[in-house]
Amino acid sequence: MAKERLKKSEAAFERAKKSIPGGVNSPVRAFAAVGGTPPFIAKGKGAHVTDIDGNDYIDFVMSWGPLILGHAHPKVVQAIKDAAEDGSSFGAPTMSETMLAEDIKDAFPSMELVRMVSSGTEAVMSAVRLARGFTGREKIVKFDGCYHGHGDSLLVKAGSGATTFGHPSSPGVPEGSARDTVSLRYNDADVVADYLTKDGDEVAALIVEPVAGNMGVVPPADGFLAALRELTEKHGVVLIFDEVITGFRIARGGAQERYGVTSDLTVLGKIIGGGLPVGCYGGRREIMEKIAPLGPVYQAGTLSGNPIAMAAGLATLEELKEPGVYEALEEKSKLLADGLLAAAREAGVAVAANRVGSMMTLFFGPEEVTNYEDAVKCDKDRFARYHAGMLERGVYLAPSQFEATFVSTAHVEADIRVTLAAADEVFAALAG
Repeated sequence: MAKERLKKSEAAFERAKKSIPGGVNSPVRAFAAVGGTPPFIAKGKGAHVTDIDGNDYIDFVMSWGPLILGHAHPKVVQAIKDAAEDGSSFGAPTMSETMLAEDIKDAFPSMELVRMVSSGTEAVMSAVRLARGFTGREKIVKFDGCYHGHGDSLLVKAGSGATTFGHPSSPGVPEGSARDTVSLRYNDADVVADYLTKDGDEVAALIVEPVAGNMGVVPPADGFLAALRELTEKHGVVLIFDEVITGFRIARGGAQERYGVTSDLTVLGKIIGGGLPVGCYGGRREIMEKIAPLGPVYQAGTLSGNPIAMAAGLATLEELKEPGVYEALEEKSKLLADGLLAAAREAGVAVAANRVGSMMTLFFGPEEVTNYEDAVKCDKDRFARYHAGMLERGVYLAPSQFEATFVSTAHVEADIRVTLAAADEVFAALAG
């Protein structure tokens, strides 16, 4: 039945494999972790996408998070059209870059200066280089299961696609890059304290997803972020919050607003471009002034601050200033998470549900997931069956146990109810 529904997508996938490695331009899209054929998407509108076979889906991937307003939001589309008519790229300063930086600074007061780049990976690589240049140190501390893009030094025990495919690091990463990166247990402040007490004078930066989103959604334990702030200050280590997923999603000011802890440097992406390729990093003035042209740490990019991406970002962030936006997202996301958890338990299917704001993950198997060790104990085969069942019923979820489900402002209560009805059927089949 599924093959018949995806007949054109299956042919498109075979065609793509002849020109693109694995038929996809990002690994998880290949559906290798869940089986079956990935639907080739033709268009999206609001909370729905339609594939080339004409199948309609309620979309909870939302381009992996950035489409917080849903697909093809009219004001974002108009902003893109207007900007494109004036030119697509200049490699020169534009007012839209300054305006978007001002919006970001307003939401994230810790970001005193902001530098635009073209992706989250580029932003992280630049922030790490800056931290090394600022401190004169070389080592980086990260956490097991946290993903910070595909830069060499941060693919050590990475989450996201690396965990999905069972490769927590990658061939092609030089030994020297891996040697300078230390990966510790997420949500364990004691192990961080022990390591920094021993080797803190060699550490340039500690980078963390303040809410993990790439081993599935894993919130910070009470006091964990505050402990990281205190320990990094004590040892002169630059604290970097990777808010590529959480920024403007779990609150306008991201995890820093939600948890009341600020970082020295912050990395943003996804949402600030309204779905277009963009990222940025920013932070304390004294650190950011080490970046060229003010300082000796070099970073550049022809497409940085691209006017079309800036226009889409400005339109998106303007909509997120509307009163009640985040309260409504919270309400819908709670309805979805609570409903899925209740449906699974009613059917006798063991799951844990983690949610922070409008991002959540349903973990199959464990009673609780607080770190990477818990996450990888999940029943990936059962998740794959769940994913296939939901897709067949018109619900499009991320094709990996270790990714997040995202709710947008475009989702309405009817979308949630349809999703929960589909889940009732799928959980019943899983329990049978």
